[in-house]
Amino acid sequence: MASTLSPSLESGPMDWTIADVQQRLDGIPAERIRTFPAPGTATEEDVLSVMARTDRICELVEGILVEKVMGSFESLLASTLIRIMGSFADERDLGVVLGEAGFLKLFPKLVRAPDVSFIRWERLPGDAFPEEAIWPVPPDLAVEIVSEGNTEAEMQRKVREYFKAGSSRVWIVDPKSRSTRIFTSPRRHTLVDEHGLLDASDLLPGFELSLKTWIARAQRRPQRRKRK
Repeated sequence: MASTLSPSLESGPMDWTIADVQQRLDGIPAERIRTFPAPGTATEEDVLSVMARTDRICELVEGILVEKVMGSFESLLASTLIRIMGSFADERDLGVVLGEAGFLKLFPKLVRAPDVSFIRWERLPGDAFPEEAIWPVPPDLAVEIVSEGNTEAEMQRKVREYFKAGSSRVWIVDPKSRSTRIFTSPRRHTLVDEHGLLDASDLLPGFELSLKTWIARAQRRPQRRKRK
């Protein structure tokens, strides 16, 4: 079968242009693509180095460092889900829940950091955490919360990658429309609106979460005491 890539994309990184890099990355905005190390040559160590120097979270895609984008409200949604799902998993000894800086190596030159991820104990040899800073395991459940700057092609690519690596479920959460696409395969998903339930009972037996309840808990304001 003939390659669908342009000649420049079939060549090595030394011959790539920025346009070539963006094409490889499904149209990700240029401001999210780091040019050092040179696209195509970045490594897992570079992911950690950028994090240590700048506190910026980058994913590694085909040897290219790509900055994650996440607004404050999206981060709040993620942290709320981590508390809810983490408590549920911990009480039943089902596995571990990671946050938006939980780096996972899916394949060589491919490191993702889902906004929330659940990993069953069975995926971790000896029920022990990997010693590597970037865990070489795929998530059983990957949750991606759409932020401004994410592209639809980017999210679809992530869905395909997670399933190829061995994930069982992927949630793509859209805070603006208050909806979630629950993927059970790269091409099959169910759309859940804010009145529906997010069901992960196949991975976390008994776990169901109302999308409306999740958003409401994230938006909860402190109870202020009345002045006497």
